[in-house]
Amino acid sequence: MDYSLITLRLGEQLRQRRLNRGLTQAKLAALAGVTRQKVIAIEKGDLSVGMMAYARALGALDCEFAVVPAAMPTLDEIQGMFD
Repeated sequence: MDYSLITLRLGEQLRQRRLNRGLTQAKLAALAGVTRQKVIAIEKGDLSVGMMAYARALGALDCEFAVVPAAMPTLDEIQGMFD
């Protein structure tokens, strides 16, 4: 599996969790101790974001990492690779 797809999926899951909790990007950034720009990068799946930023965001959302077998990419994800 392409590692960029992993960060895209993680970013989307974090975004959905943030929205479900009714948090703005700015509020999540404050809770996580990172900048709003870092939250934006995390949610986009930016490959330059370090593990510590992901860990802080996850902690602020009361989440943790779980390692699961990779799922096949969706048609939307495949299309995104060619944009």
